[in-house]
Amino acid sequence: MSSQDEQFQAAAPDPAASSADDGMTWWYRWLCRIAGVIGGMSCAFAGLWNCVTINPLNIAAGVWMMLNAFVLFLCEAPFCCQFIEFANAVSARADRLRAWQKAAFYCGMAVFPVMLSLTLTTLFGNAIAFATGVLYGLSALGKKGDAISYARIHQQKQNDEEKLTGTLEGQA
Repeated sequence: MSSQDEQFQAAAPDPAASSADDGMTWWYRWLCRIAGVIGGMSCAFAGLWNCVTINPLNIAAGVWMMLNAFVLFLCEAPFCCQFIEFANAVSARADRLRAWQKAAFYCGMAVFPVMLSLTLTTLFGNAIAFATGVLYGLSALGKKGDAISYARIHQQKQNDEEKLTGTLEGQA
């Protein structure tokens, strides 16, 4: 086995491990990936448009937005970056991150150019990238519980409080 094959095997994500511990359904995972790709495209186009100016802060924000697009493509759609040798390794590492870590990273990446240069181009260009972070953040919150299990938990808490109050009154 060549070293490139070994590197690919090491970079290949374990689908059972990633789907078991993050709790995301397949369709939500694809929604997040598609949002990441669309966010990367919007960052790239808006970043390029933002660079066509003489204001240095707009140019810096545009370059940062194009860097955001590259990172989004690298993490969410490594097949778009086939010419880069380490794309699969970066994507595998990004897949091992928890949802809240991806959310913080993507939202932070999207907020920085807006702070550099607050224009409509930076706002609209980073909106979908920020929305990708929000989607990952919502998945980090987990599934919503059903009403029956919530009622059982609430009843159990009331019973525990009544027992505690009864023992404290009995001691006094």
